[in-house]
Amino acid sequence: MTGSAANTAWARGLIDELARAGLREVVVAPGSRSTPLVMACAADPRLRVRVHLDERSCAFFALGVGKATGRAAAVVTTSGTAVANLYPAVIEASQSGVPLLILSADRPPRLRGADANQAIDQVHMFGRYPRAFFELAEPSMDPRALRHLRGLAARAWAAACGHRAGPVHLNIPFDKPLEPTNPPSELVTVDRIAFRGRDGDAPLVEIDSARPRASDAVVSDLIKQVRGRSGVVVAGPSEDADRLGPAVRRFASATGFPLLADPLSGARFGFDDGVNAVTAYDLFLRDESVRERLVPDLVVRIGASPTSAALQRWLFQATSATQIVIDDGPRWKDHGGTASSYIVADAADALDRLAAECMPPQDRGRLAILEEWARADAAAREALAALSAEDLGECGVAASVVAALPAGASLMISSSMPIRDLDAFAPPGEVPVSVLSSRGASGIDGVASTAFGVASQREGPTVLVIGDVALFHDQTSLLWSRERDAPLVIVLVDNDGGAIFGMLPIAGYDPDFTTYFTTPHGLDLSQVGRAYGIEVHDVPMSGVEGAVREAVRAGKTTLLHVRSVREDGHLRRATARNAVIERVRAVLG
Repeated sequence: MTGSAANTAWARGLIDELARAGLREVVVAPGSRSTPLVMACAADPRLRVRVHLDERSCAFFALGVGKATGRAAAVVTTSGTAVANLYPAVIEASQSGVPLLILSADRPPRLRGADANQAIDQVHMFGRYPRAFFELAEPSMDPRALRHLRGLAARAWAAACGHRAGPVHLNIPFDKPLEPTNPPSELVTVDRIAFRGRDGDAPLVEIDSARPRASDAVVSDLIKQVRGRSGVVVAGPSEDADRLGPAVRRFASATGFPLLADPLSGARFGFDDGVNAVTAYDLFLRDESVRERLVPDLVVRIGASPTSAALQRWLFQATSATQIVIDDGPRWKDHGGTASSYIVADAADALDRLAAECMPPQDRGRLAILEEWARADAAAREALAALSAEDLGECGVAASVVAALPAGASLMISSSMPIRDLDAFAPPGEVPVSVLSSRGASGIDGVASTAFGVASQREGPTVLVIGDVALFHDQTSLLWSRERDAPLVIVLVDNDGGAIFGMLPIAGYDPDFTTYFTTPHGLDLSQVGRAYGIEVHDVPMSGVEGAVREAVRAGKTTLLHVRSVREDGHLRRATARNAVIERVRAVLG
């Protein structure tokens, strides 16, 4: 049996089973073909259903929900190019390992390739990026088909939210009529589980996706490699930062190894454990002589590739050191080809087992290199401490924001210059804050939408640091300011164009460089904020910390507009870097 009742039963069965598995957030972009899905979501009291006019913004908001909770949000779209607009968020979710569900409505298969309006090929539309793709059958009220549908929903949730999390795409064809119609009650009684699900709120099938655990033999071999040697721990970005970061710190504490913790690793902010946490590495590792001086016996690498290009360069050059990667994610984490051991296992578990058996090296020669790391970072911090907020200019904005955040706050930091400035200039702090960014593909699209998604799920305040080009890309995100449970403080660093290109050799080829790369836009983006009814404040560099504190206390979406001169920013970065390198060179002799 097909038709409106079948569409209704099909959509309700799918949504009910996803909700039983754990779905709580649904983001809807308006459309006709998705009517059965939308109405099924609207009728389910377990779901928080949000609506936005822009599919791309919907997808990135859902991405933010996944980042904040580790649990997928579902994006519901109509057919056609509406689905294609989700592609950037699907790529980011795949590359960074963030759970995301795509529920795309489609025309019946008979209409594909037949000149039917709005019918495009949506099968495997996102290529290899999804963890799984399910092309659903046309709706049916056959109990066996409905049970199969519920099983697919359970599999989709497990694939999206398992230990190798990522996007999952379900493509669902519906024929007209699309309006909801209850299936005949006598048919429902034939197989109540097919139509209504299991008693209580239990899913049709529970799927366990356990993390792989390193064997005792592997851990024993790692202990032999680590014990008594001089080592450095490099903790890169992780979507499992809340769990992995503390384990990294425990391992560094047990071994005495210096810890180079990326801001997105979960191991940088919120600790007072005596770990030798090196945070100015991005500045002093830009010097060749310093890089050569600070090579240990061993490097233990956790997480994705570090944000810092200088740290990556050091890893590429430190070929005399044994480099061990511990990771169980879906992507290979050794693009430089420098790993000598690659352990596919739960890193947090492996590090804790290693920490229980490893002690700091006792040999004086091996201790010396560890002490040099501490001396280098202390010298770098002394050099930076001598610089005021005005001295640092825009490159100090991210550090000022971190200094203003209360415990439990979330910081969404945009790709491009903001994350690099945070990495280089933010010292470690004892206040626990969660730092997030879209570094899977490192795009600048959808950053603000993602931040609103994070804000909707976190009890503490959420602050976004973003550049003008990134906000320009995601202007429609500001419609999310209407969500009462997603207040966001937006710190806009506006230098009128793509400042990051000034770091490239092409920067010396003006006027073509300015015309084709920097592309100054001349827009007053504060007016964009006001168009959406957002409170806007112009803030000087020296006032960023105080303005963020006040905006956080206000508890509503606010745009703090920090204007900067693009060329001035690069000059100040260079000045700070040179001051750090000079001081570190002097200390290391």
